[in-house]
Amino acid sequence: MPMPPPPITPVYTPEQLRELAQTVIRAARFPQLATLDGDQARVRPVSPVRVDGFTLYVANLRMYHKTQELAANPRCELCYLDADHNQVRITGVAEVLTDRVLLQEIWDTNPLLRSYLGTVDNPALIIYRIVPNRVRYMKEWALQYYEVPLV
Repeated sequence: MPMPPPPITPVYTPEQLRELAQTVIRAARFPQLATLDGDQARVRPVSPVRVDGFTLYVANLRMYHKTQELAANPRCELCYLDADHNQVRITGVAEVLTDRVLLQEIWDTNPLLRSYLGTVDNPALIIYRIVPNRVRYMKEWALQYYEVPLV
């Protein structure tokens, strides 16, 4: 016998939706990133090096295949899933971060980057800023997404 979906808890305010989505992002920490490789979807876990609201920063190495995928089509989606099966989907556009001050700030707060790459000027390093154009939240397996206001 199929399990019934959990009751849908109404969410009334934009602030509640933003907080619920941010709670999932903080709890799950490691989203799945979806890109396109020609006409084939590709998904892989990523570890954001910075989260500003719903704007995410993801470190990458130039030799990774997602570099070519995002250069050809920067549209992407990230999906966070927490231990309670709440999920947040962030649809956006990946752009290469060129802001030197922000790059240095990210570098200075990420010991893992420093230990593997040695210097912020390492030519192998790319940091993508994923700028959201849509954020959706789903509670457990409710099978209904709520649109989360971006601001």
